[in-house]
Amino acid sequence: MFITFEGPEGSGKTTQIRLLADALRERGREVVTTREPGGVPAAEQIRELVLNSDLVPEAEALLFLAARAEHARKVIRPALERGAVVICDRFTDSTIAYQGYALGLPLPQLRNLCEFASTGLQPNLTLLLDLPVETGLGRRLGAQLPLDIDVSTDATAQSQQVNKLDARAVEFHRRVRKGFLKEAESEPRRIYRVDASRSIKQVQQDIWKEVRRRLREKGTRA
Repeated sequence: MFITFEGPEGSGKTTQIRLLADALRERGREVVTTREPGGVPAAEQIRELVLNSDLVPEAEALLFLAARAEHARKVIRPALERGAVVICDRFTDSTIAYQGYALGLPLPQLRNLCEFASTGLQPNLTLLLDLPVETGLGRRLGAQLPLDIDVSTDATAQSQQVNKLDARAVEFHRRVRKGFLKEAESEPRRIYRVDASRSIKQVQQDIWKEVRRRLREKGTRA
């Protein structure tokens, strides 16, 4: 089973991925946790470049996709073929939301490139951890942000270890969230929206309930 976690910055994906992986392992399943961009050495090198360089949108998208091609071939496919549950922090929906909806690259072309780079892989379940942009950025940067702030000029942001995507203006992050929600509306069977503004425990319980339901549909127990 291939599960991806998506969502705006500060939505708590890292914590929830760990909790879900632990729960599945406790029940005897092999679980592979990974992230994008990353997962293999070449993709990790691309991650450092793309998250810390000033790139035009097309170059940014193509670098993310190059990392995904390495990742899909060398990590995700082999794990799925041996029967593991793969849990990935971000996948193609992030490319669509960030480089498509937020940066304005044409969605039809971007979708085709995502299909090519992922070698046709599509998640069985995407958990969209959704919350207001201001709340998420406040979590990420350690302070509640004004609604009209440009994060790149904020003293709080400067004091944190933030990457290029974190430091973009709040309006950019609003477009990202809007993109995620539009994708969820168009693919309700695959994308399950989780209210990530709640407590860690409440979010964890919601996720576990949905994952168990999907596993039962596949004829396996959790």
